[in-house]
Amino acid sequence: MIVYALRCVDDHVYEAWFKDSAAFDAQAREGKLTCPVCLSHKVEKAPMAPALGNSVGERNAPSPADMRRARQFMTGLRKYMEENAENVGRRFPEEARKIHYGETEERPIYGEASLVEAKELIEEGVDVAPLPPDLDEAN
Repeated sequence: MIVYALRCVDDHVYEAWFKDSAAFDAQAREGKLTCPVCLSHKVEKAPMAPALGNSVGERNAPSPADMRRARQFMTGLRKYMEENAENVGRRFPEEARKIHYGETEERPIYGEASLVEAKELIEEGVDVAPLPPDLDEAN
């Protein structure tokens, strides 16, 4: 897995994870990258600093402000999906495949999948990502 800092045409900067650099290139080429703030599809890599630690394998702990921004982003992403995508529940793997293979109309969906099912979808080339947890319910 690789993480890239991305920036949309409106200068919103965010991070996204990809299987590898080829996966990023393919999604960018196909116009599948979307800014989570403004939904623009004009997205490119943004400069990012390397993650440096104090010793081998160690990273600096995120600041409270970083943690607050991450929580706000995850809460906003979850809320956006709940308001703008169809919850297909346990049918998620089946519905994601139908969309991927053109057997049903393309639409935003979310639902449930086991780790094994999610891995199989990724191996088939189906674009999936975990939905952030509901942090308010977790506390």
